[in-house]
Amino acid sequence: MKANLFLNFTVDKENKKINVEREFAATVAKVWAAWTEKELLEQWWAPKPWKARTKEMDFREGGHWLYAMVGPEGEEHWARMEYKSLTTQQSYSAVDHFCDESGKPSDFLPGSQWLISFNENNGNTIVDVLITFNELSDLEKHLEMGFKEGFLMAFENLDEVLEQQQ
Repeated sequence: MKANLFLNFTVDKENKKINVEREFAATVAKVWAAWTEKELLEQWWAPKPWKARTKEMDFREGGHWLYAMVGPEGEEHWARMEYKSLTTQQSYSAVDHFCDESGKPSDFLPGSQWLISFNENNGNTIVDVLITFNELSDLEKHLEMGFKEGFLMAFENLDEVLEQQQ
């Protein structure tokens, strides 16, 4: 991450929320595209050496993204993000959960609600990700699995993707 870009990662256990605010050196249009177009999303979503591979993506209200996080040995962990609302280049909300390859929710860990907002800041973009969990134990399990480290690594991948677009 470039040293001058804003980052805030906050865990609010009392309200069962994780809030991540991260600045990117690109316009809102470019950052929005990287979050909503599968060809770009696959390039950064997984922390290296993992990769994201899309099976289905329909970015619209009522649509979904079914994808696998694929490890260096070929192992797959499936997830599905169900899009609930969206305002182009401003925000979208979704429910994210682990699932099987067909999209059937897994009993492994309940889903979480996501609200992702995009705001212009002097030519850069601040992405605000608010993740809400139903139970504190679900939030804690995500953190134990390395969510913070993995998500921040993925954001560094996003920096690289955005630099390549310049």
